[in-house]
Amino acid sequence: MADIARIIEVVEPEAKALGFDLVRVRLFGKTEVGDEEHTLQIMAERPETGQLVIADCAALSHRISDRIDALEEAGEVLIEDAYRLEVSSPGIDRPLTRLKDFANWIGHEARIELDDLLEGRKRFRGELLGVEGETISIADDGVTYAVPFGLIANAKLVLTDKLIAASRPIDASGVDVEEFDGADDILEEQED
Repeated sequence: MADIARIIEVVEPEAKALGFDLVRVRLFGKTEVGDEEHTLQIMAERPETGQLVIADCAALSHRISDRIDALEEAGEVLIEDAYRLEVSSPGIDRPLTRLKDFANWIGHEARIELDDLLEGRKRFRGELLGVEGETISIADDGVTYAVPFGLIANAKLVLTDKLIAASRPIDASGVDVEEFDGADDILEEQED
C-alpha cells in the first residue's frame, strides 16, 4: 500500500507553491467491487477564501502530476497500481481534518466519527463548542463531549442554513448562478 505520509510530503510543497493550504490527502478504491484503479484525492484551499476555483484545481493537478512523474523517472514510485488524480476544493460541508478547521467552525453542526469508543460511542453529531489544546468540544443531544483530536477518524460539517449563511461567497465569475432558498434547495438538487 502507498505511504500517505510520503505522498503528503510530495504534494504539500506543490500546494504551498501556489499559495494553497492542503486540507486532505486520501487514497481509496480498488477494494470496492468494480473499481479498476485507485483514486488519489487531494483537497486544498486558498487560505483567504476557503475554496479553489476550477483554474486553481487544474494548476494544482498539473503541478502534482509533474512532480509525481519526475519522482517516478528518478526511480521512486509513490503508488504502485494505476490511479486517477482528483483535485478539489473542500466544499461547503467540508471535512474537518486539522484542529484549525474545528476552531474556524465553532458554532456550526458537525459529524464526528472516532476510531475507538468514547463514553460508549463512536459517532457524534452536534454543535462544535470549542477547541482547547488537542480536544474538541461538541454538544450532542444536550450533552457536551470532550473529543480528543487523535481519536477522530472522520469529521465533517453538516449542511445547514446557518452554514450556508456563514460561508464565504463562492467565486462564480463567468457562471450563470440561479438563486436558491437555503440548504433544502441544495439537498433537493443533490437527490435528483
